Amino acid sequence: MERVLQFTEEHEAFRDMARKFFETEVAPYHHEWEKVGMVPKELWKKAGASGLLCPDVPEEYGGSGADFLYNVVVIEESSRSGNSGFFVSLHNDVIAPYISAYANEEQKKRWLPGCCSGDSILAVAMTEPGAGSDLKSLRTSAVDKGDHYVVNGQKTFISNGQLANLVITAVKHENGTISLVMIEEGMKGFERGRNLEKIGLKAQDTSELYFNDVVVPKENVIGKDGQGFRYLMMKLAQERLVLAIAAVEATALVQRMTLKYIKERMAFGKKIGSFQHIKFQMAEMATELEMCRTFVDKVVSEHIAGKKLTVEASMAKYYSTEMQKRHTDLCLQFFGGYGYMMEYPIARAYLDARIQTIYAGTTEIMKEIIGGSLGL
Repeated sequence: MERVLQFTEEHEAFRDMARKFFETEVAPYHHEWEKVGMVPKELWKKAGASGLLCPDVPEEYGGSGADFLYNVVVIEESSRSGNSGFFVSLHNDVIAPYISAYANEEQKKRWLPGCCSGDSILAVAMTEPGAGSDLKSLRTSAVDKGDHYVVNGQKTFISNGQLANLVITAVKHENGTISLVMIEEGMKGFERGRNLEKIGLKAQDTSELYFNDVVVPKENVIGKDGQGFRYLMMKLAQERLVLAIAAVEATALVQRMTLKYIKERMAFGKKIGSFQHIKFQMAEMATELEMCRTFVDKVVSEHIAGKKLTVEASMAKYYSTEMQKRHTDLCLQFFGGYGYMMEYPIARAYLDARIQTIYAGTTEIMKEIIGGSLGL
């Protein structure tokens, strides 16, 4: 079926390269990384050398100056490979845009080249033990000391938390406003806690972070003091949209592996895919996937055109991730007992899918946003 998004020959050539990278540098080693709880830093440098990191960053800062469809290609090929440990989209599409959009010239020159080469790995620290979706409740403090801030607090559930060299951190001032500051690896008082054990995303490092009297020079404030909450809200739409893109491709992967299995697995003398119940459910899922992909593509194209899409991105994130969760659960059922075995990729896909409806705003938050747009 023809896509709504229009990819050029250059995009498709880039896709071939990205696909080969994920098939050769990621997929064969993913199981090993799950055992240690993170990917090697060398992988980030390999991705940078291949042009897969921050392709839309301008050339003067180390990127390729490419359009956002190149980022979309990386997201799709990452999900297509079954990758859930190398959080490249978080780095490319969620965190780097804060630097590109709000950092000053000196900061861009200081931070972005490393982000593009893979020498610097990004994390964003918003969530706290007592503050998740409600960012106004965060307690990590930044006390003004003239030419610097002293930061104290704790963050949790921080993706890339063990590997990150640069952590964009949401802090609260004494007047209650929020700013974004860059806390860099090696700053005294910045400590990483344990690599949290999750039910899925086993190869991806998720950590607690601690800030004990960390001296952060004001040169590390991103954008204007007190504008952090606004900056976070303005970038959440893209974060939710890239998750929708990934969810669509992850769902497609699950359907492909299930289709292959049910065409081969025999029961009662016939292939199980020929049973009407399974055939009809596969037909329903294939239809829903194509309809969801079309909507997500439409929202992506409007995002590229510069439209404000808070509600549409929330719809895309809510629907696609719930679809991924439902479809993966149903497809696992068709594998029978084998679907419960970790040696089968469907089992990992099932565990990895569960977080999709939680991070970057829960399904319930998405519905609040959508409902609010209806005047409710």
